[in-house]
Order: sequence, then C-alpha cells, then structure tokens
Amino acid sequence: MAKPEPIFTRDTFQFFRDLARHNQKTWMDANRERYQECVVRPFRRLLETTAPAVLALDSRFDTAARGGRNFSRINRDTRFAKDKTPYRAQMYLKFCAPFSGDGETGELYAGISAKSVTAGFRIYAGSKYKESALAQIAHVRSIAEPEWAARQKKRLSGRYESYWYAMEKGEWKEQSGWPTSADNWEKLRAWVVRRKLPVTAAIYGSFCGELGKIFRDMYPLLRFTCLED
Repeated sequence: MAKPEPIFTRDTFQFFRDLARHNQKTWMDANRERYQECVVRPFRRLLETTAPAVLALDSRFDTAARGGRNFSRINRDTRFAKDKTPYRAQMYLKFCAPFSGDGETGELYAGISAKSVTAGFRIYAGSKYKESALAQIAHVRSIAEPEWAARQKKRLSGRYESYWYAMEKGEWKEQSGWPTSADNWEKLRAWVVRRKLPVTAAIYGSFCGELGKIFRDMYPLLRFTCLED
C-alpha cells in the first residue's frame, strides 16, 4: 500500500512567519496566490482527507465547507480586538457539533501557525451564554453526571492538556487543568482540550491519520457538551 502523500510543506509555515512580519494589506495583496497555494489549497485537502473519519464518528457533521464554515477566517475583525493587525497568522480546520439552538457550540479542530500545530476539542459560550450549548446541554449534564469530567481527566490527561475559562466578576479568567467540580461548571464559559504536535508532524503523510486518532479521543467530550441525543 502506498504511503499517504503529505498535505502541508514547510512553505505553509514560512508563509505564516512572513505574514506575521508583514501584517499589512499591501503585503497580503501581493501574496494572494502564495496564500492560495500554501494555505487555502492544503487546508481544503486536509478537510477532504479527514472528513470520512469525522463523519464515521457522527454523520451529522457538516464537512461541505459551504461559506467557509470548516475554516477559520484569516481576516481579523479589528473592531473588537486589541490586536489591530488586519490578519491572523494562523488557520484552523474545524468540525462544529450540530446544535439546534442559535448560540455557540463545540468543535473538533486542527490548527497551524508559524510555530505550532495543535489539535483537539474546544467549546466557547460566546457573548450569549444562556443560548449556548455549554448552558443548555453541558451544564445540565454536568449536574446529572458529576463524575464525568474526572473520568475524562483520567482517560486523557496523560496525552492532552486541558484549560478552561471561568466567569469571575464579569470577566473571563483562564484556569489550568480540568473542570471537575460543580463549582467549575457553574463558572465555565470556555473549555479547550488539545495536543500540541511538533511542527514537523504536519509535513508528513501520517498527519491525517494522527488527526483521526485525536478526533476519536475528543469525540466523547464533544458529545457530552454539545449533542442533544
């Protein structure tokens, strides 16, 4: 059996390094074709290659890339950001959990920047907590199954890092570790469980297979916090 072909090259990382140094519209306009070649096309291939493994976990995942839903935006919304540079020197592939509500839900993701490769699970409440999957599904289940997070910590903490954000005095504050107590879930407004991979991992043909394993590990977290059945 032929070895799978690599999707990314070192050119992807070089593009992000250059973008971080020259984060201006004039530079981006002059490098649009390079952006397409080094970032957009490889990420679309990554979506096509990993979609079957994700759909095997749950056929309700949207993998059609309509409206760019499976990718983060490289343009930064500077209206609400402290960083006023126009572009993000990174890109994420994401598979969002289906959610019947209007609020935020969780996702499986893989991200590449100039210096890092990460993959895992993340969920944010957004600006309207009561409408989010965190409030409507995850918090309710955490009350019904108070030992669930501790079991996930035991299962995953040796291979993945976990951190979360608590709402304290009207502000989000990062907390290291796992949200294992009822008090944690009362305050929880975001949660990330991820693995940091070597940059070189993305330029080998085995990368998609590694992502498939990570997504399988993360799926129970997404199911508990986001899926209604």
